[in-house]
Amino acid sequence: MGDVKGFMKYDRQDFDKQDPKERVKHWKEFVIDMPEEELKLQGARCMDCGVPFCQQGCPIGNIIPDWNDLVFRNRWKEAIERLHKTNNFPEFTGRICPAPCENSCVLSINEPAVTIKNIEVSVVERAYKEGWIKAEPPKHRNDKKVAIVGSGPAGLACADQLNKAGFHVTVYEKNEFLGGLLTLGIPEFKMEKSIVERRLKRMEKEGVKFKTKVNVGVDVSAKKLADDYDAVVLCGGAEDPRNLPVPGRELKGVHFAMDFLAQQNRRCLGKKIDADVSITAEGKNVVVIGGGDTGSDCIGTSNRQGAKRVVNFELLPKPPKDRDADNPWPNWAFIYRESTSHQEGVDREFAVMTKKFTGDADGNVKKLHAVRLEFGDKDPKTGRRDMKEIPGSEFEIDADLVLLAMGFLGPVKNGLLEELGVELTDRGNVKADANKMTNVPGIFTAGDMTRGQSLVVWAIQEGRAAAEGVANYLLAEANV
Repeated sequence: MGDVKGFMKYDRQDFDKQDPKERVKHWKEFVIDMPEEELKLQGARCMDCGVPFCQQGCPIGNIIPDWNDLVFRNRWKEAIERLHKTNNFPEFTGRICPAPCENSCVLSINEPAVTIKNIEVSVVERAYKEGWIKAEPPKHRNDKKVAIVGSGPAGLACADQLNKAGFHVTVYEKNEFLGGLLTLGIPEFKMEKSIVERRLKRMEKEGVKFKTKVNVGVDVSAKKLADDYDAVVLCGGAEDPRNLPVPGRELKGVHFAMDFLAQQNRRCLGKKIDADVSITAEGKNVVVIGGGDTGSDCIGTSNRQGAKRVVNFELLPKPPKDRDADNPWPNWAFIYRESTSHQEGVDREFAVMTKKFTGDADGNVKKLHAVRLEFGDKDPKTGRRDMKEIPGSEFEIDADLVLLAMGFLGPVKNGLLEELGVELTDRGNVKADANKMTNVPGIFTAGDMTRGQSLVVWAIQEGRAAAEGVANYLLAEANV
């Protein structure tokens, strides 16, 4: 490492951010770039630790110590080259990945971790600024054609890898915008859509073909796609949201979180939303049910829309401030965290179960009725804790808009998957072998569709793995 004592000499410094009261007035990113000299010192905090557990924590195996050191030495162009060896889209992960690598940083055993994520996004943005990232079409192409269904991070990573290897790649997207959840799920204030469009333009120049507003299994037969291409990769995501089957669920104003988020992203992209289907938090008492990233995104979006009040309910108990004994380093730390959206204004409550909704004479939701929970000790075998309602703890709150952000149950089963006849796992995801191929020869799968709801970095890893499986399958077939 450039400075072997850097981790002792320099403290962790995160990016500064615009004041919450100011940033809720707009939809743009609000992170303030760090001066280059300070960023170099953050790179110097990376230890000569012998075994870089950060790479174990990173699903795509980023060679993190190398580019930390290269930034410290002011060798930025080499840093982006090293970063691109393992990560197709560091501008995405550098913004929206929760950085499991930092949880696995050796320094984080007893000190704040190295700012890996901040350095990553700084490297890729410097590379764009300097013009180092440009279209590089493959010098040679084979005659094999591959269709990819879904343009989220898994589909894009798979397309990028296969295109670079010389295959003819076409990506099908059912929505009017490319990018999957990167575009329609992640709020603009976390990642501006120009960031996604920038990478898509490069991929197009390199030869990847994109077709929007084509819902495979509806607009075009899935079997026809399989006949027209040498291989098909299913990257449609986990789009089946978990519902809340309680009395009053049918009331107007109770919505799935992704419907709310996608609609606002379409507004930010310039699309007009008809008043009769518009979902807005403006002037309303908003309740977000679910304490994960999607719930956090709903909170930030509600505040920007001008919500009167935002409340967040989580079924599980409040996580501890520090790791429990059964949650040791270098595993992901299950601890209490505050997102930037939480800091913008929300009342967070844990161990709350929603019992029902009630509304007015016009069928609009007006009240949420809930009860508080208590949890027993963890079962040493399953890790689960018994949950029971606390007698007399029932309460109600005003609720004009309720957003259900309780996760997903896997891919939508009807249509595409039924037509192809692919097998599913016990959890309802698409079943795949070690090469990411389904039970149907030539049909592969990647991302949330097979893994279940997960992180963007896992989607990229899945897409890269599927691309390798497709390449091995088609090239082996060609050599028979």
